[in-house]
Amino acid sequence: MAKTLLYRLFGVGKIPAQMRAALEAEGILLIDEGIAGSVTYRNFSAPGKRFSWRKQAFTGSIALTRVRLVGLQYSSFAINIPLSDERLGKLRFGVEPDDTLLVEFDPSLFHDDWSGVMEYRFHTTQARPFIEALLKAPNQSR
Repeated sequence: MAKTLLYRLFGVGKIPAQMRAALEAEGILLIDEGIAGSVTYRNFSAPGKRFSWRKQAFTGSIALTRVRLVGLQYSSFAINIPLSDERLGKLRFGVEPDDTLLVEFDPSLFHDDWSGVMEYRFHTTQARPFIEALLKAPNQSR
């Protein structure tokens, strides 16, 4: 997939240098920066927010290290979960037909006062390699 215009012009969606250094220290297995992404909320509720359905596009990045899975929405964490975390097994991963990595989950796994469904989509040609590497991750029986 092509990098987004915001990434090509301004570097939006690039992993910040300090964070990239931390990821490199963990041993990067896969990484893709400056990619289009979206988050879809379904029947979502959080303090001060309620959506029956809402979708927001963003430019971001995704990385898999030997330690964790990281997805950035702009330069903020959207996903940051250690591979050893039991909640990783409760996330649903998929590849959609247009080379899109889907990460779907109930946000109450991470926030007690949130509910509904959140779906992150990262448009990357590496979607299948991400899934294959996640299936091989330690402590995963998916």
